[in-house]
Amino acid sequence: MKPLHILSVASEIFPLIKTGGLADVAGALPAALAPLGVRVVTLVPGYPAVIAALETARRIAAIDMLMGAPASLLGGRAAGLDLLVIDAPHLFDRPGNPYLDADGRDWPDNGERFAALAQVAALIGGGLVAKYHPALIHAHDWQAALTPAYLRYAGGATPPVVLTIHNLAFQGRFPRSLLGPIGLPDESFTLDGVEYYGEIGFLKAGILFADAITTVSPSYAAEIATPAGGMGLGGLLAGRAADLVGILNGIDTQVWDPAQDRLLPHRFSAEHPDDRTRDKAALQSAFALDVVPDAPLFGVVSRLSEQKGLDLLLDALPGLCAEGAQLVLLGTGDPWLQQGFAAAADRYPGQVGCIFAYDEPTAHLIQAGSDALLVPSRFEPCGLTQLCALRYGAIPVVARTGGLADSVIDANEAALRAGVATGIVFSPIDRAGLASALRRTIAAYRDAPAWRAMQHNGMAADVSWARSAQRYADLYRLLIER
Repeated sequence: MKPLHILSVASEIFPLIKTGGLADVAGALPAALAPLGVRVVTLVPGYPAVIAALETARRIAAIDMLMGAPASLLGGRAAGLDLLVIDAPHLFDRPGNPYLDADGRDWPDNGERFAALAQVAALIGGGLVAKYHPALIHAHDWQAALTPAYLRYAGGATPPVVLTIHNLAFQGRFPRSLLGPIGLPDESFTLDGVEYYGEIGFLKAGILFADAITTVSPSYAAEIATPAGGMGLGGLLAGRAADLVGILNGIDTQVWDPAQDRLLPHRFSAEHPDDRTRDKAALQSAFALDVVPDAPLFGVVSRLSEQKGLDLLLDALPGLCAEGAQLVLLGTGDPWLQQGFAAAADRYPGQVGCIFAYDEPTAHLIQAGSDALLVPSRFEPCGLTQLCALRYGAIPVVARTGGLADSVIDANEAALRAGVATGIVFSPIDRAGLASALRRTIAAYRDAPAWRAMQHNGMAADVSWARSAQRYADLYRLLIER
């Protein structure tokens, strides 16, 4: 089979630069597609961390003017990934978070910065790089969503574009005054162009002009094509229903493998899970909890926000602690939620522990040592922590929404009788719903045979990229043939 050459366009990519699940997908999908005859090269901004990670770098194209200054395109490899890197110091030579300054505010020129990412992708699609002509461009989220718009307004033959929406809540909206500076023509500022409620809508334009739109789970694809879930774009998405498909994310099962995970103090497998108890003790110690082997231990690895339902968990904590359960939380986010969980840790010493940061080894330890992993999101495009939890034997307790509903089988009576349950799925997504789910989880934990059966089912589940990568490869080939 003749290999397909695909250009992926992403604003972050694991393990080089990461703020969320987008990076995990951009980093893992190329390796999953390779056995299917799909070769992926990823275009990323030249952040300091990316430039420093390049094992070999060669200047393969010059860009005379990119948002006000010259730039270059570098080609190279890093962490096993084939990369094209935009070397534009005036846009990307900034430390830390790729989107926020040191005070946690959006960089004021984010519109120009990520328009540049999409513009360079379009230039590559139009022949910028000699002897590299991708058959298709796969653009990720609002930061790359102007790619098909640039191609459309440039005219001529262009490769098809797939746009993946990782989170519709982040849409990339910028003032109309940016139209000229980012190189879009005046005629593009219409309802049938990039205009969106009087502004330039990056994601809106991508949805309008992409040849196909994917989301990171089937349920999320259905949810966002409605007025309730569409966040202002539901009508447009419903109008493109024939081109909208949900493909459930996977995880890198080499990075997330409890039998080989060097970040764990004690490794284990589905066949030999006993060392989970030693990781549980290590986790309790790491968060200054009482080392009580039979206390139900709940874990959270999350951005702290209302979208993630962490305010619901804060309200449920008194009841959880009254049952003798424990909670460990790792993450950062809204200050008022951090303050609330910090106060809870003071109120329930030995039962609640928090680390307000993100640390990869601690995230792995939480998956390996928690009895249950909480994801009470009000909406969740896919979610990756519940997939990791399945792999590591932590029972996922999730809201019935998006990819959470698509990846966890609720322990209802029918599923328990059939022997297929993998977790606890709850609705409605409110205080009462979560409180009920926590009570169900604690009751299930105290039924040791049923709990072990759920752990075994979860650890045996296929959470890899294999099936989803095949669906992407099939979609690519369909669009290219069309």
